Amino acid sequence: MSFFPVTLTAGKHVSCASLIIIDGDTIKCDGQNMRLLGGGVPFKSGVDAPEMGKRAKCEFERDLALKAKARLKELLLAGVPRIEDSGARDRTQSRRPLVNIYLPGGREVGQVLMSEGLVREWRPKHHIDWCHGNAV
Repeated sequence: MSFFPVTLTAGKHVSCASLIIIDGDTIKCDGQNMRLLGGGVPFKSGVDAPEMGKRAKCEFERDLALKAKARLKELLLAGVPRIEDSGARDRTQSRRPLVNIYLPGGREVGQVLMSEGLVREWRPKHHIDWCHGNAV
């Protein structure tokens, strides 16, 4: 379990006492799972990380998922990140808030992970095949 000082903003500033990295595109802030948008627009664009553990379709996806999670943790440890809540919730049963996370220099972490090949662009009805390098 990892704890980071953060600020959650959605019109008002709320401090997160704890931040846990779940995977390459999900964090847990004070017990609430949140999904990274990566600078995207809710329900139109965002980022998608490879699946971890048994949800991975192949060893490559599993390995890349661990790298994405580790890199996200590394980025967030570099300074106090700023979390901006888009106000939208994902359409899963958990209704996770869709957020952007900005590093002290202003870089958005999802965009950093995408530029490093650790996450890919997400779009509706766009499935990513991590095992064969294809988006279908």
